[in-house]
Amino acid sequence: MLKTMRNIGIMAHIDAGKTTTTERILYYTGKSHRIGEVDDGEAIMDWMEQEQERGITIQSAATTTYWTRGGETFQINIIDTPGHVDFTAEVERSLRVLDGAVAIFDAVRGVEPQTETVWRQAERYKVPCIGYVNKMDRVGADFFQVLEDVQVKLGAKTMALQIPIGRENTFEGIIDLVDMRELRWDAGDDGETIIPAPIAPEREALALEWREKLIDALSAVSDAITEKYLGGEEIEGALIRRELRRAVLNRSLLPMLSGASRRNIAVQPVIDAMVDYLPAPDEVTPAVGHHLKKETDVLLPCDPNGLPLGLVFKIQNDREAGSLCYVRMYSGILKPGSAVFNVGKKKRERINRILRMHSNKSEPMDELAAGDIGVIIGMKLAQTGDTVGGEGWPVVLEKMDFPEPVISVSIEPRTMSEMDKLRDILALLAKEDPTFTTKDNQETGQLIISGMGELHLDVLVTRITREYNLSAKVGNPQVTYRESITRTVEHEEQFSKLMAGKENAAVLRFKVEPLPSGSGNRYTNAAKPGNVPGPIFEAIERGVKGAFSSGIVLGYPCIDVGVTLTGLEYSELTGTEFAYEACASRGVYEACREGEPVLLEPIMAVDLVSPKEFVGDVMSLVTQRGGQVLSMDSKIGADEVRALAPMAKMFGFMTSLRSVSQGRATFTMVFSRFEKKPER
Repeated sequence: MLKTMRNIGIMAHIDAGKTTTTERILYYTGKSHRIGEVDDGEAIMDWMEQEQERGITIQSAATTTYWTRGGETFQINIIDTPGHVDFTAEVERSLRVLDGAVAIFDAVRGVEPQTETVWRQAERYKVPCIGYVNKMDRVGADFFQVLEDVQVKLGAKTMALQIPIGRENTFEGIIDLVDMRELRWDAGDDGETIIPAPIAPEREALALEWREKLIDALSAVSDAITEKYLGGEEIEGALIRRELRRAVLNRSLLPMLSGASRRNIAVQPVIDAMVDYLPAPDEVTPAVGHHLKKETDVLLPCDPNGLPLGLVFKIQNDREAGSLCYVRMYSGILKPGSAVFNVGKKKRERINRILRMHSNKSEPMDELAAGDIGVIIGMKLAQTGDTVGGEGWPVVLEKMDFPEPVISVSIEPRTMSEMDKLRDILALLAKEDPTFTTKDNQETGQLIISGMGELHLDVLVTRITREYNLSAKVGNPQVTYRESITRTVEHEEQFSKLMAGKENAAVLRFKVEPLPSGSGNRYTNAAKPGNVPGPIFEAIERGVKGAFSSGIVLGYPCIDVGVTLTGLEYSELTGTEFAYEACASRGVYEACREGEPVLLEPIMAVDLVSPKEFVGDVMSLVTQRGGQVLSMDSKIGADEVRALAPMAKMFGFMTSLRSVSQGRATFTMVFSRFEKKPER
């Protein structure tokens, strides 16, 4: 039943407690019979061997659990996402198909760099959120400071639903501002028993102050609350929950909860908040699909009785079952044994089985209906972002955008006889991970793999060695450069070639110009069609785009180049598609060479957190590597430094950082933009 279903993501910066909180949710809902700890390598959601060893989440893991409250049972599909910036694609594809999210904040550090990244992703997909301030028992924890931090850095209108009782080592529970009572948790049974109590007199004034702020924030978005407030009437908890739900669904308020997941304090209210404030699948804005035949956009209300349509948001390779295709259904129903149509690829495939996942374990499903998430086994051609449905309804859902890989290394097997096996393994990994690419370097003959960072590639190479039992040698990291131009050029290109006794000729006139940084490439056809057939213009466009990818001077792809076709000469006797495609490719190449080409290097946004006594050494380390410090933000116990630095100089930075900070400073790095490489 859609009303009692929730599709929820858990998102945050690395080490804020996403997996720890998810483990408690599974325990309290009865899905697991013991609490798995991340630090012990026993977390259920971190099932990969590398996740257990490294103590981080690498792949988003899905599970389904059930929460019974007030005689009603809610089905909660949860996806625990990674926090490390190198695995941002896992967060991207999870948020694309989820209806709501729990944003977890570290009570000491507040909004951290990757928190901002995942928050922007959630905003892009308009995902309603609730906030949970974890680690209230840590030294330096400050719930109210985090509320302010979220408001300033994320631009969210925060509102406390609870306030903590005590802080740091005196943290013992919360004050529920909706029902106005104190709640504590029994440590003897892992926090399963909740002990309610009236609000203590010494905390009453603070509780009333924050209850007033809660009502005030709600009255700004709710007429019903305003009327009761102005009339001096008692505002009951049921009305607060109903109006707050409306505010969360339209993203006008961010309710904030607090707790300490590791100590089993205040996790159950987070589950209640998921049910109370986050949307059911039919309460979110209907997905938009594009009808390929009618060339129009269509709305897809979440209806199990509609025509079947779903999105493949993740592919995972399984040694025994083959491709596990994670699918979110937006309309209709799919059943095992039936045929399914891959709309984008125009191919029919068969559904062998449908599974409901619990991390890396599964159970069979009789059907996959609208609003639900499941795994289909049997589809061989499906890739991340594909739309699957019925053959008679050619509608495609919007594809996901993934960032470009920014770091490359060469890879080769120990023996050349294993090269084909290595290529097959890399193809499987690339199918699973849209931010991982492979290509052959034509000049050196090396096989090059590219990813989002050193950790990303390290994890993938370890998987090749362990999961697939193939020893591979990895070369030094290579930076992915780009080329561009710095001035506008007008150019005429003539092409003539005799092939099989027939002349192929073309004449094209172009204008190439530099575009602002980050614009990408642009091709504009400003030539009058006249008697020129359509396929000729298509061939010209193919030639131009081919020239973009083949580079100008050093063979790196071009970016931020605008090409305008200003004119052409066409003869029916000699004008062929081949001639115009070749002429366009060579013309753009020659014009760009005249446009004073420059080499661009990737610049990374670097965020460092360091104890105060080492911050000077840390900043000096960044500047030594050609970095530029942008800002410094002081927090309790640590300083946060934001900088920009060329990626080429950042390899091995972690080792240097540890040595100057006694291993206490940490950093995250994400691609920012391409900039002109200084001449040395």
